[in-house]
Amino acid sequence: MPAFLDFNCSKTIDCKQGAVRAVRYNVDGTYCMSCGSDKKVKLWNPASGLLLKTYGGHADEVTDAAGSCDSSYIVSASLDKSIIYWDVSTGTPVRRLRSHAGGVRCVCFNEDSSIAISGGRDNAVMCWDIRTRRLDPVQVMKEARDCITAVLTNEHKIYAASLDGCVRHYDIRVGELICDKIGQPVTYLAQTRDEQCLVAGCQDSVVRLLDCETGGLLAEYKGHQADDYHIECGILANDAHIVAGSSEGYAYIWDLLETTVLQRIRISDNGGVVHSLATHPKRQELLFARRRDMYVFTTDVQIEEEQL
Repeated sequence: MPAFLDFNCSKTIDCKQGAVRAVRYNVDGTYCMSCGSDKKVKLWNPASGLLLKTYGGHADEVTDAAGSCDSSYIVSASLDKSIIYWDVSTGTPVRRLRSHAGGVRCVCFNEDSSIAISGGRDNAVMCWDIRTRRLDPVQVMKEARDCITAVLTNEHKIYAASLDGCVRHYDIRVGELICDKIGQPVTYLAQTRDEQCLVAGCQDSVVRLLDCETGGLLAEYKGHQADDYHIECGILANDAHIVAGSSEGYAYIWDLLETTVLQRIRISDNGGVVHSLATHPKRQELLFARRRDMYVFTTDVQIEEEQL
């Protein structure tokens, strides 16, 4: 097991886009995106804090974004019920997809970025073929009884978390649905790198580790406060530590096996909900969102010393 090093704040970025709704890394972690209540997506260099591009075109708050596998496209979801497929370099919308009957909460790409998957407040999960000019979804899954809060995919499965307390596994190869009932509203979902486990953030202030194959509960992580917020969780690149935000201005890191709190990170002195986070795909690095700001945390001590 790798030794745990404490995380320190290496950058604080004022996104200047109202409340930051979500923060996300691109595929290799070189860039990051922030989704704002000002209806825009911003692309940043997290190391320097430099704003690279702003993407404006939504008519309401942007709730989620994802970068394609070659980092040349971004897909974003918004409460205006639409998904926009952006060209990264020009900053222009390539396609605007509307079929959701309510605000879109989450969006992700499949592995080769040929399909975008979205989940919305209309309880539907939709799959879009974005390489064609087809403007309606190729598949719609309407099994959930409440808002879809997170969608994930791997080679042959789509995972959808919902406030109805279930995590649904859609197996694309055999066309079957497996529903894991957790019994608490699930606000976020993350997958381990080995694709064996799911981490589910729940509204009862518990993060749960689930077995993908059996749906069994492997572990529970407690200590943070979710209250009634949509608190996100994640797994660090080494698959050994779990991280989650909290409603009182802190973030928590747990040992995956021991379920003990390894670090309680104070994001800000004056509170504020730490609701969105992103884990770097390769390094020990984290992004957090709180109010108007985005925070970059790293275990690298040299960065700290340079700034001092």
